Amino acid sequence: MKNFALIGAAGYIAPRHMKAISDTQNSLCAAYDNFDSVGIIDSFFPNCSFFTQYELFERHITKMKNNDIIDKNGKCSGKLDYVSICTPNYLHDAHIRFGLRSGADVICEKPLVLNPWNIDALSKVESETGKKVYNILQLRLHKAIIDLKNRIERGPKDKIYDIDLTYITSRGNWYYTSWKGDIHKSGGVATNIGVHFYDMLSWVFGSVKENIVHISSHDRVAGMLKLEKANVRYFLSIDYDTLPVEAKEMGKRTYRSLLMEGEEIEFSDGFTELHTESYKEILNGNGFGLEEARASIQIVHDIRHANPIGLKGDYHPYAKQPLSKHPFGW
Repeated sequence: MKNFALIGAAGYIAPRHMKAISDTQNSLCAAYDNFDSVGIIDSFFPNCSFFTQYELFERHITKMKNNDIIDKNGKCSGKLDYVSICTPNYLHDAHIRFGLRSGADVICEKPLVLNPWNIDALSKVESETGKKVYNILQLRLHKAIIDLKNRIERGPKDKIYDIDLTYITSRGNWYYTSWKGDIHKSGGVATNIGVHFYDMLSWVFGSVKENIVHISSHDRVAGMLKLEKANVRYFLSIDYDTLPVEAKEMGKRTYRSLLMEGEEIEFSDGFTELHTESYKEILNGNGFGLEEARASIQIVHDIRHANPIGLKGDYHPYAKQPLSKHPFGW
């Protein structure tokens, strides 16, 4: 049984990590968050120590590092093995460093960091501490995506596939007052909702040859990724109005599509257990480390800093939709 600590317990993604820790028969010994809406912990680890003050959490982790905590139930005795991180994107780098220097391996939600040079710096901390960083790249474990990768590898070596990626996940006005609406904290739409798709695409179709951005705003991004084996037109949006009519008529607020040569690659299902599968792979020594995360971090960094060229060349058809105004006029 391994001992875990969790940084960022009140957010949307944290319960998936709690479930993964539980499903792999390990213990969540300590958790920290600024906010105290963390009753979900009771569903998995009711005896977990919880902190809303970082200094007290840090002191507790130091005690675990020094093996100064003896759990009367015997479930959290011994040193800390892993720190799981589910905090806002801009805090990942600092929290990863904290986890490594606490004598633990680290499991971090995507995006691992906001900038590619952060990966280089974290690699040095790995070397200093002898501990390792793992990133949740769960689409690499999705059966449909694995089958797609195998299909591409068995296909013609010189073929360049035409891909259309569309991902629309509607967000309300709250989004813009949260850290997610601040590009300096979230990395913008491409980073916040798209980084795992860019990882998947580069994993399946190879490294980036050209990264063209057509449209980039507060609520959408569209462009062309030219990869070794594919030209990918993509459109990502958090604006409900960009949903296709059929999705709206069905009452949906999310739409996901991956078209390859006009064929729909269906991967909408099968997401439920991917965090647990990710943890199993990490615990078995097969997790995705810093270098595996590099390609997607470089892609979203380049998109964030690109000068959009507008509707020129080969662009995603959804990019033609009128741009919306920021709800607060920023």
